[in-house]
Amino acid sequence: MFDVNPTQTPDTDSRSPELRVTMDALGGLRADLLDDAFAYRPLPALAADSAALRFLPRRLRPRAGLLPHALVGFAALVTFLLGFEYVTSGAGPVALVYCAVPAAAVLLTLLRPVLAFWVSLGSTPFIAYLGGYDGWPWSPNSFLAHLVVLVVVALRTRPRTAAWMWLLTAGYAGFTAFFLGMGTGYGFNGAGLLFVSALLLLTVAILQIRRQAARDVTAQQTVTAVERSRRTLLEERTTIARELHDVVAHHMSVVAIQAEAAPYRVENPPPELEQAFRTIRENAVAALTELRRILGVVRAEDYEAPDAPQPTLADLDGLVGNVREAGLDVTLTVTGAVRELPQGVELSAYRIVQEALSNVLRHAPGAGAKVELGYVLGGLGLRIANGPARGLVKPSPGAGHGLTGMRERVTMLGGEMTAEAAGDGGYEVTVFVPVQREGTDQ
Repeated sequence: MFDVNPTQTPDTDSRSPELRVTMDALGGLRADLLDDAFAYRPLPALAADSAALRFLPRRLRPRAGLLPHALVGFAALVTFLLGFEYVTSGAGPVALVYCAVPAAAVLLTLLRPVLAFWVSLGSTPFIAYLGGYDGWPWSPNSFLAHLVVLVVVALRTRPRTAAWMWLLTAGYAGFTAFFLGMGTGYGFNGAGLLFVSALLLLTVAILQIRRQAARDVTAQQTVTAVERSRRTLLEERTTIARELHDVVAHHMSVVAIQAEAAPYRVENPPPELEQAFRTIRENAVAALTELRRILGVVRAEDYEAPDAPQPTLADLDGLVGNVREAGLDVTLTVTGAVRELPQGVELSAYRIVQEALSNVLRHAPGAGAKVELGYVLGGLGLRIANGPARGLVKPSPGAGHGLTGMRERVTMLGGEMTAEAAGDGGYEVTVFVPVQREGTDQ
């Protein structure tokens, strides 16, 4: 019997590891320098806030978007003039070709960068021949042109493409030196070009890697900030759910108890009434059970329910007193007819005032604060304002999580909230929470 593993799949690739590496490398060469050799990729203009324009005065940056194009054009002009200086065949079409082809290869990097490399490399032996072998295998003007082409194409592509261009250039230089026997007697300059181009391309690769790393870090920071904001929002909602549990559970318990006791308050209640109250009690108990089950899902493992009752607006005097003891000069003003509000509204209003005063302590040390509580016909108004920071204590930076929690509470109650800087350099938080009056419909 043979033990056959049915999940094991045979290796269909019978090539040796060395051959696979070679084929992958050649595939990279084809993708970088062959497949898109004729691709039309015009060089875009630089944005006014580009890092490449930081050395210019601010007022000149919006007009300097074509600066890279101007630099490439200047390099092409220098290449063209350099050809005139070394041309040995005199004036005429030959001299024009000798001067114009390397310069054209430089200009071509603005539109078709990969094709510009092939034009520069492929025209090198012909330009050297037309120049009378004044340096081999690169004449002076094609030497400069090829360096410019390598750098510009490397800046416009990626480090792997730069490596392939350098290797092809090195292969051409080695071929002319060892197989054509042209390395001696004509001033072989292949080694010099390879050395200089290696330094330039290495610098370009380092700049590209650094720029890509900066982009990756920026993208990661953006994702992290979004995730942090989302996590903070969920944590605030969980906190609100925990705090409101006692309020809701209390009301549901009262409903269940009263529904159970109601039939005994009436002498000889009809069966339909008893059944109605029994249904009310069963639904209240079921809702309370579901509420506790849901709270168990959102509650952290280390969360402990508070022993004391949840605070209300009647506890604001104690909160203000504690804040004063911490060094904050705060005044509390209550306007309107004070009345009892739903427990959820009172708890949320208390937490909003508490968080706002904590923000004053952290972000505006030494400033005074005012808390205004207004009972109006349609609801409850809150205003917490503080002046600018004073003293030697440095304000503590914040991430805005407190404002997120306040907005969540206000949104939950269907209210409105604004938080903005005041004209005197301080900060102001205003909240309005609508409250339905007893005996009226929504």
